[in-house]
Amino acid sequence: MRHYEIVYIFDPNLDEDTVNQRLSSLHPLLLDGDGEVEAIDHWGIRQFAYPIKDRNSGYYAVSQVKVGSAVGLPEFERLLGLDETVLRYLVVVNQGEPTTQESVLEEVFHRATEVDDVEGKDQQEVGATQEVVGPRGSARRRQMDGPPVAILNYKDVDRLSQFITEQAKILPKRTTKVSASFQRRLGQAIKRARFLALIPYVSNHEA
Repeated sequence: MRHYEIVYIFDPNLDEDTVNQRLSSLHPLLLDGDGEVEAIDHWGIRQFAYPIKDRNSGYYAVSQVKVGSAVGLPEFERLLGLDETVLRYLVVVNQGEPTTQESVLEEVFHRATEVDDVEGKDQQEVGATQEVVGPRGSARRRQMDGPPVAILNYKDVDRLSQFITEQAKILPKRTTKVSASFQRRLGQAIKRARFLALIPYVSNHEA
C-alpha cells in the first residue's frame, strides 16, 4: 500500500461543509476502490506568505490516504488542476509527518545527576534561542535547545523559519551546523512550504 498526503488550498469563500463535499468527490478518483482515507485535517482560512491568483488567503485542508496503486493519481491531479475552487495543491509521499503544523520530536531522557548539576545556575527555557559566535568571530548562528527532530514536517512553519534568513534564503550547512542528511531534508521541506505559501520566497513579494 502507498501512503500519500495531499495539501489543498481552496478558495477562501468556501466553508468546511463545501470543502468536505469537494473532497468526497475527489478522493474516490485516487483511492480507486481499494484505498481508504486515513485522516482529514481542516486548518481553515490562513493568510498567505505571498499572493496566489490575486488572493491573500485560502482555506487549507490536509488529507492522508492509503492506496493500493497510483493508477488514479494522474486523473486525480488533472481534475484538481481544472477545479477553479482549488487555488493550489501538493501531493507527496507521506513519511510520517502529522497533518498538523508540527514536527515529530525525539524524546530525550536526562539523568538525575544532570538535573542536579544545573540547580542554582542560570537556566534557559526550553525552546529558547541563543546566539553563538561562529569560527573566528564570523557569522552568528542560532542554536535551539530542546529535543532533536525525528521527522521534519514541511508544514512546520515555526521550525523552518529558524533556518532561513531575513531575506528568506535557506541558511547553509556551515551556519546551521546540522548533518548533511538533515540539511537535504530541510531544503526540501522549505521548498514545499514555499510552494504552499506558508513561508515566502523572498523577504518582500510586493517589491
